[in-house]
Amino acid sequence: MASWVLSECVLRPLPQVSPIPRTRIAANPIKLQTLQKNNFADLGFGSTRISSGRFRSWGVKVSAPLKVASTEEDEAERMRVNGVNGDEEEIEFDPGSLPPFKLGDVRAAIPKHCWVKDPWRSMSYVVRDVLVVFGLAAAAVYMNKWYVWPLYWVAQGTMFWALFVLGHDCGHGSFSNNPKLNSVVGHLLHSSILVPYHGWRISHRTHHQNHGHVENDESWHPLSERIYRTLDKTTKMLRFTLPFPLLAYPFYLWNRSPGKTGSHFEPSSDLFVPNEKKDVITSTVCWIAMAALLVGLSFVIGPIQLLKLYGIPYWVFVMWLDLVTYLHHHGHEDKLPWYRGKEWSYLRGGLTTLDRDYGLINNIHHDIGTHVVHHLFPQIPHYYLVEAVSTFNSN
Repeated sequence: MASWVLSECVLRPLPQVSPIPRTRIAANPIKLQTLQKNNFADLGFGSTRISSGRFRSWGVKVSAPLKVASTEEDEAERMRVNGVNGDEEEIEFDPGSLPPFKLGDVRAAIPKHCWVKDPWRSMSYVVRDVLVVFGLAAAAVYMNKWYVWPLYWVAQGTMFWALFVLGHDCGHGSFSNNPKLNSVVGHLLHSSILVPYHGWRISHRTHHQNHGHVENDESWHPLSERIYRTLDKTTKMLRFTLPFPLLAYPFYLWNRSPGKTGSHFEPSSDLFVPNEKKDVITSTVCWIAMAALLVGLSFVIGPIQLLKLYGIPYWVFVMWLDLVTYLHHHGHEDKLPWYRGKEWSYLRGGLTTLDRDYGLINNIHHDIGTHVVHHLFPQIPHYYLVEAVSTFNSN
C-alpha cells in the first residue's frame, strides 16, 4: 500500500510520513456519505464527485477513490453501496487507495462534442463580461452614492475574477484551437487585471501536471517541516493568519511559494525553460504597460477615484482567486491525500481536487467550480464542463 500524506490545509506544515497498514480500511478511516445515482451539484458549497454506474460514487467532500474489491463478495458489496439497492449508506474507506479505473475510462464517458472549442462562443463570453465591467463602472460613477460603492466593489471584483477565468481558459487552450487568438485574448484579459499571462500560464500548467505531488506541485501544497522551520515570523503570520492568505496572489506572482525560488516576471526563473523566455518578456511588458496606464489614469481622474474604480475591486478579485483555489484543493472535515515519488500519478493527483457549487455565481465565473474534470482534462471548454460531468454521472 502506498504511503500517503494528509494535510488539512495547504497552509500547515507537512507532518512526518508513516506507512498505511496493508488493509482495506485506513488506520484512521474517513467517513464517506455516498450519493444516489444522478445526485449532482445541488449542495451549496459542498463538493461533488464524478462517478459512473460501473464505479464508486465517492460522494461529498473527499475526492479520493475506493480500492477495487478482489473477491465476488466484495464486488457485490461494492455494487450495493454504489446505489444498486437505491439506499444511501455511510461507509469507511482508505483515501490512499488506487483509483478503480483509468484516465481513459473517464475520457470515454465524456461526449465527443464536449471537446469541441467554439471561438465565437468563447468570444461571446468575453464581450459579455467586458460590457458588464464597463457598465458597472459607469453606473457607479453616475450614481456616486456612499451606499453604492461597496456594492460596486463586490460586483466589479467578481467580474475581474470572471475575466481571469476566461484568460485562464486561453492559457489552457480551451478557449479556441488558435494559439494566436488564445494569446491575444489572454494577454488583454490578464494584463487588464495585472496578471502576467504567459508567466502564470506556464506555472499553472506545472500545477496541473503535478497536482497532489508534495514536492512538485506549484502552489497551495503542504510545507515540509524543514521549509516551515526556515520561515521568519512575518512570513508565518502572513501565510497562516487570516485574512492575509486571501491576499497572497500578487505576492505569489513575485516570489512564488515558500521553498521555491524565482518570479513569474523573470525570464531566467526556474519556472521557465529557455524557449519560453520571450513569452515571459512579452507578458511582463504587457503588465508594465497596464501598470503605467493606471498611473496615468490616477493623474487624470485622481488617485482616490482610481482606488474606488479599480484598486478595491482588484483586491476583491484577489480574494476570490485565493478563496476558490483553496476550496478546490482542500477538504475541511475530511482530509485529502498528497503523494510522493512513485505513489503519485496524474490521475491520482487530479482526483484530489474538489468540485464546489457556488449557486448563482457559477455562471458568472464560468463554472470553474466544476473542477475535477477540468483538472483531468483542462482542454474542455468551460461551457461544456457541467454537461461532461452530468453525462458521466448518468452513464
